[in-house]
Amino acid sequence: MTRNRSQTRALYERAKQSIPYGVNSNFRYWGDNTFVITRGEGSHIWDGDGNRYIDYRMGFGPVILGHGYLPVAERVAEAIRNGTIFAWMTPLEIQLAEQIIRMTGVDMVRLTNTGTEATMHSLRFARAYTGRERFIKFEGQYHGMHDYVLFSTASSLAGGLGSRRSPINMQISSGIPEGIRHYVINLPFNDLERLEETVEARWHELAAIIVEPVMGNSAGILPRPGWLEKIRELCDRYGIVLIFDEVKTGFRVARGGAQAYFGVRADVVTYAKAMANGFPIAAICGKRDVLMVIEPGHVAHGGTYTGNVVGTAAATATLEILETQPILETIFQRGRQLMDGIGEILTRAGIPHFVTGLPPMFSFILGMDEEPTDFRDYCEGDDSLHERLVLALIERGVMPDADGLEPWFLSYSHSEQDVAETLTAFEDAVNVTKRNA
Repeated sequence: MTRNRSQTRALYERAKQSIPYGVNSNFRYWGDNTFVITRGEGSHIWDGDGNRYIDYRMGFGPVILGHGYLPVAERVAEAIRNGTIFAWMTPLEIQLAEQIIRMTGVDMVRLTNTGTEATMHSLRFARAYTGRERFIKFEGQYHGMHDYVLFSTASSLAGGLGSRRSPINMQISSGIPEGIRHYVINLPFNDLERLEETVEARWHELAAIIVEPVMGNSAGILPRPGWLEKIRELCDRYGIVLIFDEVKTGFRVARGGAQAYFGVRADVVTYAKAMANGFPIAAICGKRDVLMVIEPGHVAHGGTYTGNVVGTAAATATLEILETQPILETIFQRGRQLMDGIGEILTRAGIPHFVTGLPPMFSFILGMDEEPTDFRDYCEGDDSLHERLVLALIERGVMPDADGLEPWFLSYSHSEQDVAETLTAFEDAVNVTKRNA
């Protein structure tokens, strides 16, 4: 079974003539299998040849309601008729801040445009607040495209991370100044012993601990009981700013995000992705005393497009829908059906596996049958088998990411029929992949 993608490939060849490697984000580059998508509607996307796919990438997670979701698109269209950016505040910015505060329980909100900007600024605020410079992050976690956090991400090779007792900062890009490495300390996720001994030895240097509560770029691996609570305890004990990177989990795993789901409060929280159903906007939120350090003329934060009408209109509409309708309940139900169905199919096929994550964002790791707890565990799985299976699935009209590190993302538009069609295609892809092994 091979779909005709001749026009899609022609579009990609055209893109390569004017865009480096034919993509505007390296995460969209699949070599000769790179897709060009011409439209989306609800839970579906279509390529340049008109082939339809059930989409489980959903723009890497932002599309929580569905592609082209009319109530959001109409709100944006209405708002931008009166202009998009003014170099002054708008009522939409105030409304959005109030919505976020009501839904998440944070004290204050600053808007920005992308998750990268949100995490970058949050580290600056933590440094300004504490007077310290270094920070802890965790292996396999991705916090955006700024230099400080491009060490030991999910793009790293497991063999370059060093020992668990003495991890190595693995730089994942050229072009990062050598001195940047000094400021970041990477530790294994869920490793209480390493965390506690590191903080106790170096607390006087630490401005922040930044953590994705769920490993959004490592198959949705979950925190062990007590893990987030221990981070909170250590930050309180030593005056360290706790930053939850909720760019992926925010407004997706609960209306109040991972803070609400796990019952642990951070000092600073970053949101993006699902807050506007795919329109570009992000937010830095948190406790009043930390965010009030952003004093004009003393601590820098700005951006021409922060709080623009397009993003704020989309976000106010999206959050209003999430707050008042059973969106997340429906997504959890559909996601649980998929997680259970995928697990049952793999079990029948005799393929060792573990299904990871939460129903709105989950994955599965092949070649292991014990729960993984960190990025090093994930790397013990069979990535090659996973990729072959997913490529077979894509040929059958179902589009998750070929990389098992990237979770499947569900939207409100994914229907019972989509779930049934996905599981049928998945079983067929598993059988074909086994025969061709």
